[in-house]
Amino acid sequence: MQAIFNGTVLADSDDIVMVDGNPYFPRSAMAEGLFRASDHATVCGWKGTARYWDVVIGDQVIRNAVWTYDTPKPDAESIRERFAFYRGKGVELQ
Repeated sequence: MQAIFNGTVLADSDDIVMVDGNPYFPRSAMAEGLFRASDHATVCGWKGTARYWDVVIGDQVIRNAVWTYDTPKPDAESIRERFAFYRGKGVELQ
């Protein structure tokens, strides 16, 4: 599976974990140099606290387009150090 924004591959992997309808990519699948940490965070009752990343490609910035659970709750351990993308922010998953 790939995560693509305007023709740029953001992540590419066959090692995908699906949770709540979202594909989670391993850290090793993420393209280097295209992400910047955001100060945004949300809390999910069963997964834990998600922190967010912006996608940065040249002068284009997609705020909070990627999230990860660094220390997920036990039931969500399968997504530790994995990243998911918001489709509604222009990222295509294929």
